[in-house]
Amino acid sequence: MLAIHAAPRIGAWRLGAVALATLVLVSCGGGGGDTAAPPGPTASMAPRNDRNDNTPFRIRTVNNRADLVSGGDAMIEVTAPPGTINSGVLKITRNGTDVTSAFAETGKRTVQGLVTGLVNGDNVIEATVRGGPGARLVVTNAPRQGPVLSGAHITPFYCATPVPVPGVGNTPTTLASGLSGDPDPHCNIPTETKLYYRTTAAAGTCSTSLPTATPPANSCWQPYTPATPAASIATTTTDNGQTVPFIVRLERGTMNRGIYDLAVLYNPAQPWDPVAPQAQWNGKVYYTFGASTGQPRRQARPATNWASQEEQLKRGFLIVSNSMTDSSRNSNRVLMSETTMMMKEHIADTYGEIKYTLGNGCSGGSINSNMNASISPGLLDGVITTCTYPDSETTSMEVGDCVLLIDAYVKPPMSALWTGLTPAQVNAKKAAINGHVDPSACHGWFNAFGNNGRAGIFTPRLVGANGIPFNSGAPTNNCELPNSAVYNPADPVNTAHLPRCNAWSWAESIWGKAGSGPAANDTRDNEGVQYGLKALKDHVITAEEFVTLNELVGGIDRDSTARAARSTGDTVALETAYRAGIVASGKQLAKTAIIDMRGWDDSNITFPTTGPSSIPIHHQWFSFAVRDRIQRDYGDYGNQALWRFARTGLSPTAAVALDAFNQMDQWLNALVADTSTLSVEQKVRATRPDGTKDFCLLSNDTTQASKVYDQAACDADPFLKPSLSPRQVAGGPRAEDVLKCQLKPLAAADYGDVVFSATQWSRLNALFSTGVCDWSRPGVGQQLAESPLTFKAGPGGQPLPPAPVSTKK
Repeated sequence: MLAIHAAPRIGAWRLGAVALATLVLVSCGGGGGDTAAPPGPTASMAPRNDRNDNTPFRIRTVNNRADLVSGGDAMIEVTAPPGTINSGVLKITRNGTDVTSAFAETGKRTVQGLVTGLVNGDNVIEATVRGGPGARLVVTNAPRQGPVLSGAHITPFYCATPVPVPGVGNTPTTLASGLSGDPDPHCNIPTETKLYYRTTAAAGTCSTSLPTATPPANSCWQPYTPATPAASIATTTTDNGQTVPFIVRLERGTMNRGIYDLAVLYNPAQPWDPVAPQAQWNGKVYYTFGASTGQPRRQARPATNWASQEEQLKRGFLIVSNSMTDSSRNSNRVLMSETTMMMKEHIADTYGEIKYTLGNGCSGGSINSNMNASISPGLLDGVITTCTYPDSETTSMEVGDCVLLIDAYVKPPMSALWTGLTPAQVNAKKAAINGHVDPSACHGWFNAFGNNGRAGIFTPRLVGANGIPFNSGAPTNNCELPNSAVYNPADPVNTAHLPRCNAWSWAESIWGKAGSGPAANDTRDNEGVQYGLKALKDHVITAEEFVTLNELVGGIDRDSTARAARSTGDTVALETAYRAGIVASGKQLAKTAIIDMRGWDDSNITFPTTGPSSIPIHHQWFSFAVRDRIQRDYGDYGNQALWRFARTGLSPTAAVALDAFNQMDQWLNALVADTSTLSVEQKVRATRPDGTKDFCLLSNDTTQASKVYDQAACDADPFLKPSLSPRQVAGGPRAEDVLKCQLKPLAAADYGDVVFSATQWSRLNALFSTGVCDWSRPGVGQQLAESPLTFKAGPGGQPLPPAPVSTKK
């Protein structure tokens, strides 16, 4: 662990007051433990007014709610009667044990201290004055490995080891932890710290790859020792004006079964006290969320690299990542946001008060950025996203639709209808049905994530540029386990007890099981969806093509095995998805400062320059889906800045990326300084800098430097205009948050001037015997988010109660 050198404690010598400007709230709501504020982020921005002489005797947890503490320690603040601080009459106990010496004076009537040794479950913190009043607070502690509120951890799960250990039988090969200690049965590994210095090599002339114990000679980062010549170490000036040697302390450990990295500027000659942090830390946290999506059963190191985030480090930010907040290692989004909460509490307890937290990520990293804001509003003050998706649950709709459509296109009845057409003509019809520029976007989904929903053993399938799917590779599974250790859909009876490997079973504690069977409840559904409806009404496809396509598309079962019947979602899962904010909620997103940098990734055939993405899946319309949800739920989207570009692909230029970082820093500095009585949504909008206005960089702008603020001009650029999804072509909203539609009877008037034959109409009625989607109504189970929820009592979740408060003793 990071060595903590305590400030002078009670009874030693008087410490000058260290004022805390705001109440640090790193949980998903409420105050620490002294106020019954309702769950939500508002309390984190409330002015401190609890240190005047009229304040009653009370106790509070500083860095999280008292019922959400984890890791066996908690920063506690005691507000005591006048004249009792440093007088020798104040006594503070933990479960009856005197811990007064852990506390230091932080104000005229307040002391703070890190109370360690908390047992799992309830702990009683008492503060008393000899012969006078007292206060009592119950602090509920969860173990370092979790969980806190996400429900029981899924098993089996295999811990990382110092070096990979080859698998034997049903046990997989372990992954390297990057730590020297062995894991305990809960995958806790002893924490380690190392020092690195930034060399004086110019940017671009050295490697920013993650340094090891013996990094290569051309690494930008080298191990620091007291013998390191000062001339070899670069210097940096932080954004709070501290000019210091560019030395970074890396802390690596485990939290909630994930492996984390924390990196921050460090002065080796000075102790670090969380009550009085080293001055080169600006109090800001930069949290990076890893990309992709998955649910493997092996502990791993973070996917992101702290050493490549030099701009943030040199300005004094604390960099943080955790493999359980990397989308590729964990698709349980409640568990992910819980991990974020636990990491923030650890940072605040160990390093000091957090001024603000900025989340960032691309693709799956953008999902976790946005879903933190939706599932646990207040954990992140702002987010900068690229290749943005709103959430995983609704993004999976386009993935599933593309897989079903690609398979339908090659079935004989559909192929027969397209006999005699040129490939270009067929591709135009597919693009119109898919809603995309061309078929390559659906091909990208099929190849990148078409197998991700498979619950057990499967043979990977890919699709070629010709649109024909094919098997590729040996049978495998999504758990990263030996095939003999997981469920096999080909032998469901004898393998029903083995792990299932899709996202819903990985998050079984959230969704619950479907009836008495082994599978988890599921949100995937396409009942009533009329694929290609807009293409039909636009006369791009014929009535016969429309009817045949919808007859062929079918659906999937819980194992993601194709079937003739449509997919059917579970009502209980649908309700949970909305209530918990797992479907990204516009109501909750409205509370967060957002800069969305949207690049072009809608096709690998049509592209403004060279170097298209091989898997074009990050489509323009996703950013507008976020916008539409915020607009609908809050009334405006004034908290979302949308910056569009195309010429550089997914990633912005270095200049645009730096501009976003600087503008967000300005935005969040103003936001946390706003002590008005405005709501958090109003504050986010009131403090938004002028420099964050929506703009685009046109695809023919070779310099990518001329900002265009006319959104009509931006939309006229074919590489900036948002396309559609298959569900939107079917009539669904661009918000794309209807997981399962409500149904209505077929009506000929809904098809405009399209004429069906009597036989075709009869076939449609047989196909949609229960009705077609009524997009004018909310989806089944769709409701405003009640997040944050706790799943301690079981799947489905319940709203967090008011935060615990201290009582008189």
